[in-house]
Amino acid sequence: MNGADAIIKCLEEEGVQFVFGYPGVAICPFYNSILNSDINSVLIRTEQNAAHAASGLARVTGRPGVCAVTSGPGATNLITGVATAFADSIPLICITGQVNSELIGSDVFQEADITGAVESFVKYSYLIKDAKEIPRIFKEAFYIANSGRKGPVLIDVPFDIQQQELKSFRYPEEVKLRTYKPTVNGNALQIKKVIKELEKAKKPLICAGGGVLLGEAKEELKVLVEEYQIPVVSTMMGIGVLPTRHPYYYGMVGNNGCPCANRAMREADLIMMVGARVADRAVNQPEIITKDKVLIHIDVDPAEIGKNAGATIPIVGDVKHIFADFLEYEIDGIYDSWINTLNQYRTELRPVRNPNPEYVDPAEFIRYLSERMKDDAIYVADVGQNQIWSCAHHIVKGGRFLTSGGMGTMGYSIPAAMGAKIADSKKQVIAVCGDGSFQMSMMELATMQQHHVPVKIIVLRNNYLGMVRQYQHFTYKDNYSVVALDGSPDLEKIAAAYGIKFERVLNMNKYEQAIDRFLANDESYLMECMVDPMDLV
Repeated sequence: MNGADAIIKCLEEEGVQFVFGYPGVAICPFYNSILNSDINSVLIRTEQNAAHAASGLARVTGRPGVCAVTSGPGATNLITGVATAFADSIPLICITGQVNSELIGSDVFQEADITGAVESFVKYSYLIKDAKEIPRIFKEAFYIANSGRKGPVLIDVPFDIQQQELKSFRYPEEVKLRTYKPTVNGNALQIKKVIKELEKAKKPLICAGGGVLLGEAKEELKVLVEEYQIPVVSTMMGIGVLPTRHPYYYGMVGNNGCPCANRAMREADLIMMVGARVADRAVNQPEIITKDKVLIHIDVDPAEIGKNAGATIPIVGDVKHIFADFLEYEIDGIYDSWINTLNQYRTELRPVRNPNPEYVDPAEFIRYLSERMKDDAIYVADVGQNQIWSCAHHIVKGGRFLTSGGMGTMGYSIPAAMGAKIADSKKQVIAVCGDGSFQMSMMELATMQQHHVPVKIIVLRNNYLGMVRQYQHFTYKDNYSVVALDGSPDLEKIAAAYGIKFERVLNMNKYEQAIDRFLANDESYLMECMVDPMDLV
């Protein structure tokens, strides 16, 4: 067994079934060894998308996604995908080939200090110097990636280490890391304090972030909310913690959030932030959630608590365990008046749109699409206006809503949707993007066809970088700079070139029938919807 064989054996021990990547000479021993395993290699057309696809798989399975690329530009191309995963706490194992050990630091062909380059975007990184260390390193990497606050771990493997012979192989049964011991259980005293504050509160509110989903605590949240009748809002990454039409869910907070949800945040006398970073997109004025309020901040990462807003009661730990602890107590709070007020806001503060009838109304289109999608479908939104329309109008039933939140990476939706579909081929998976973000990852149509991954794609086309155009509309009084997407391809011809079904929707005339055709079977399908270039989110 050589080092490359050992890496494959480690992946098998971790139950890995798919590796997303792009080979090059420095990673060739790995890709040669993978041929002798049952692990499936998925050839992505550009390395950034290998991380996005692994991210989509990780978010559906709850286990780390794996990507493997070559040295130099292969590794540096991967960085944006790694940073995207890090910002949203997605567990990844990123394997990069590297030049021979004795050549590191001499600026040889396709050498890049990738461990140094990703230092601020990974939970941890390894440069393997001896093949006998491979089992320990991979065991640690999988544990680090998928425990505590989850995130990417990068493993850089020199070419000669992949070829180095091992005298024996033993995969560790457990991990022993002296300096890494994530807190799981919440402090019992702090939990009792929360119960007392909930009993005193008149207007409590739970703001749920992506940590609830990553911590697999959806069911515990639902039980808690229904048991104590506490209203819930979510951050963008928390969309889907409760079904959109759950009676106690009041929408997404933030700059582009639901007016009802934002008003609830302002008027609540107790806010329980759970698995959320309190970052600017969700809470751009921290005093809104701290002034004259009790702020309870629950997070598995102690570094997040108090970083952007001072918590009255901080609790560090795994949200699934903490919710279970809460349910052991009886809470005597009565919140009927607060719930009635929020129900009134939900009706009164609903935004009114005046769509241009000559184009597709993205709001109504997404609502109808959501109604017709299967209950457990996976909806993957890209970044830009399409993302905000999706957040506001997609109806989550029992499925998932995936997007790039912390980094806001355009081009995320198609590769992430591929990863999600590969993770669960029985699920209906739909990627929604703008014409700008589509052109950042349209090369992955080839991956879809090569590996028979039938993802459905909707392109909301307005021939602009819509979100930037909107900003320039308000900030620079329509003085537009570098936002027109002139020269974009004919998507019908693109679809034909890849052998994918295509349909163009010009306006709302018979759009329902077009959506029904789009959803009728599980084949790949590209739908282009013409949106008013001047439409706003």
